This record gives sequence, C-alpha cells and structure tokens, in this order.
Amino acid sequence: MLSNRSMPACAVVPELAYPDVEAATTWLCGAFGFRPRLRVGSHRAQLVMGGGAVVLTELAPGEARLPSEAAGFAHSVMVRVHDIDGHYAHARKRGAEILRAPADYPYGERQYAARDPGGHVWVFSETIADLAPEEWGGTVEPEA
Repeated sequence: MLSNRSMPACAVVPELAYPDVEAATTWLCGAFGFRPRLRVGSHRAQLVMGGGAVVLTELAPGEARLPSEAAGFAHSVMVRVHDIDGHYAHARKRGAEILRAPADYPYGERQYAARDPGGHVWVFSETIADLAPEEWGGTVEPEA
C-alpha cells in the first residue's frame, strides 16, 4: 500500500458523521483522549489515538440520525486504552453518557461503553489477561 501523508497510516479507519465536526473534535479529544491529526475546513477531521484513527465528517442537515440513539446500540467503535478505570472516570467527568460501566470479561478484557454527544457508541477496552481463545470458549479460525 502506498503511503499518503493525507491519510492515517492504519488499515481500518471508521468514518463517523456529526452535525458539528469542530464541536465533536473538541469533545472527543477532551473526553476520550484523541488527538487531532488533520482538519479539512470545518466539515472533516482526522483524529488519532495510539496506532488507530477515526475520521469525523459533517452530517448533512436533515440527514438521518443513528440507530444507536435508541435504547441499546447496533454498532460501536472499539478503542484499546491503558488504565481503563482512569479513562472511564475522565470520560464520565467530561460528560460522556455511560452505557455500560467497566467490567471484566472472560476473554481477558476490561471494558466500558459510552455514547458521545453525536450519538456514536464507543467501547473502550484494556487487556487484563492473556488468554488463549479456547480457554473461554472461542475458536481460532485457520489462516487462509
């Protein structure tokens, strides 16, 4: 793959739409710890954290809102962090709507879920144990 200084280096980059990209950028950086990488006017921004990235795009006036605004959520973006409890406390203090408090899961992760002001759901995860998938009921698929 060619390198392009206008694009994040990671292979998967979610694009999330917000009615106000500048406000969403400020909020996501302040509450969740992202860092702005690139801005395109006031209608597009690239944010980075660790080795990952997300692109914020402008939600057109009258464009449908997300199904995740209803009770529960149909999709989310997962971000791996260090110190999940500290991250959770910071996000909560900054106004993140907590959907699921931090909890330990049998596959070796501690996670919490939050909804941002744009209606997008974020799942934050910290590894707490290195477990083989077979230890908790997972199945590893053979490589093609």
